[in-house]
Amino acid sequence: MLTRIPPRLAFFLIFLFCTGLITAGLILQHFKGLHPCPMCIMQRYAFMTCGLVALLAALHNPGNTGRRVYGALLAISAVAGIGVAIRQSWLQIFPSPEVMCGPDLSYMVNAFPLGQALPMIFNGDGDCSKIDWTFLGLSLANWAIVFFALVIVASIWQTLRSYPRRTFG
Repeated sequence: MLTRIPPRLAFFLIFLFCTGLITAGLILQHFKGLHPCPMCIMQRYAFMTCGLVALLAALHNPGNTGRRVYGALLAISAVAGIGVAIRQSWLQIFPSPEVMCGPDLSYMVNAFPLGQALPMIFNGDGDCSKIDWTFLGLSLANWAIVFFALVIVASIWQTLRSYPRRTFG
């Protein structure tokens, strides 16, 4: 059944998946007050990169060679993201009082002029080892590992499978 899904649709579904994850993160940030730390921001960038690669692949609708290239780029982006998520999960499991991944928001606003504080605010704030929210016993970093793993599996599947291109004529 999975082999019948056209590559273009599979890449578009990966794009929608990544877009949904970014949307969920923004909802948690803006409506639940969960401010992202720098590692969370890096994971968002990785999901955005995965989504962008998948969208480009869906729009391009490449043949087998191009699909493998897009699949490899997608896997590389997801591996980078899962690496950050694993590191953050490690920090959450084994917190260290001297390890912080960035200054908190109040410090940045009080210590720097607004022109310097704004880019820092965009980079996230807070302690990466702090667990602010869980779902089914997993932190957001743990969920990111699961979701990056799904993207990696999908990209490997896209890379390894063969799908005949339809020819008209």
